[in-house]
Amino acid sequence: MAHCPVTPCIAKPTHRAAGFTLIELMIAVVVVAILAAIAIPSYLDSVRKSRRSDAHTALTAVQQAQERWRANNPWYATNGQLTLGVNASPAGLGINLGLNATTVNGYYTVVISSPTASLPSAAGYTVIATAVSDKSQANDGNCVQLQVRVAGGNIFFGSAPADGTTFNESSDNRCWVR
Repeated sequence: MAHCPVTPCIAKPTHRAAGFTLIELMIAVVVVAILAAIAIPSYLDSVRKSRRSDAHTALTAVQQAQERWRANNPWYATNGQLTLGVNASPAGLGINLGLNATTVNGYYTVVISSPTASLPSAAGYTVIATAVSDKSQANDGNCVQLQVRVAGGNIFFGSAPADGTTFNESSDNRCWVR
C-alpha cells in the first residue's frame, strides 16, 4: 500500500487525454472523401434523370398537339407553328413552350423536323428535345437529345449524345424508362 501523508488516501485516477489524434482525424477525412466521391456523381445522375421528365412532358405535349393538328389538316405542323397559338394567323399548335421553344423548366429546347404531308400510312414527323448547353442536362451522356419520331402511325422513342445524329431507338433505351 502506498504511503499517504494525509488520511484518508485518495488515489488519482489515470486518464487518457480527451480528443482525437491526428491519425484518427485523417482517417475520418478519408472516409468522408470516399463517400462523397461515390455519392455526389450518383446524386447528380439521379437529378439529371428526374429532369428528363421536363423533355418527356414537352415531347408528349407536342405529340398530342400534332395529332389534334393532323385531325384538321392533311399534314403535320412545322417547327414554325410550334409556339404559335391555335387562333394565330397562321394557326399553330398552341404549345406554351415560350418564345424560344424551351421546355417549361428551361432544361431543353424543342424542335419539330421532317413533317410529311403524304398518305396517312406514310405521314410523320420528328420532334427533338436537346439539353440547353449551360444547364447540367448537357452532361447527361447519351440522353442529351431525346426524340419522338412518328412514321406511318408508329411511334419511336430515341436518344443521342450531344454530338450524335443517329438516335438509339431500341426498346432497352435507358433514357426512356417506361
